[in-house]
Amino acid sequence: MSERAALTFARTHKRVDKSHFCLLFLLSGSYKTNELWDRRNAGRCTQTEYSRDNIRRWITISKDMYVNEGIRARELRLIDHNGDQLGIKSRNEALEIAARANLDLVLVAPTAKPPVARVMDYGKFKFEQQKKEREVRKNQKIINVKEVRLSPTIDEHDFQTKLRNGIKFLQAGDKVKASIRFRGRAITHKEIGQRVLDRFAEECKEVSTVEVKPKMEGRSMFLILAPTAEKK
Repeated sequence: MSERAALTFARTHKRVDKSHFCLLFLLSGSYKTNELWDRRNAGRCTQTEYSRDNIRRWITISKDMYVNEGIRARELRLIDHNGDQLGIKSRNEALEIAARANLDLVLVAPTAKPPVARVMDYGKFKFEQQKKEREVRKNQKIINVKEVRLSPTIDEHDFQTKLRNGIKFLQAGDKVKASIRFRGRAITHKEIGQRVLDRFAEECKEVSTVEVKPKMEGRSMFLILAPTAEKK
């Protein structure tokens, strides 16, 4: 979109707000938003409010329902970035105060009467929140479920191979789902499959506990073993 096209769009659409206006001209490759906004007869807007850095801030978070232009309350109880109470201000006054400080207006208590808003660096606030969430996730142990497939007629060599794999998974802290699929008429001899699963669980008992006992699921029978470290 060219600068001329963006300006024409802004003139003909009376409901274009600040964030939409700035976005139009950033997309057009123009940063002359002060001059262009004045040409749209928006004389109430201050020079500070439309600094280049501030434009980027408003666009970045304009989709947030309770930040900056997303706030719809007419009056707000305002707290500044130092934590000082500034009393009840109109929405426009609060936005102007936040813009002069090159910060954001964030609605922190939307159900209060009047709603409470705070001047803060919303980007920094979100970054700190995300950092804390990453720390929490990093400290959480993720347990995967590894599947070991057996058969009712499995030979000893294959059984020992599957057993070694199962023990390795359990020692690594993962759960193990041992399953057997009955094919054709083998479904009529479920007890054979259960004996194989019971033997598998018995061989793994030193490093695991049975979390789910053998049970049917369609034409398959399975059990789930959990590492002994998971036992409370």
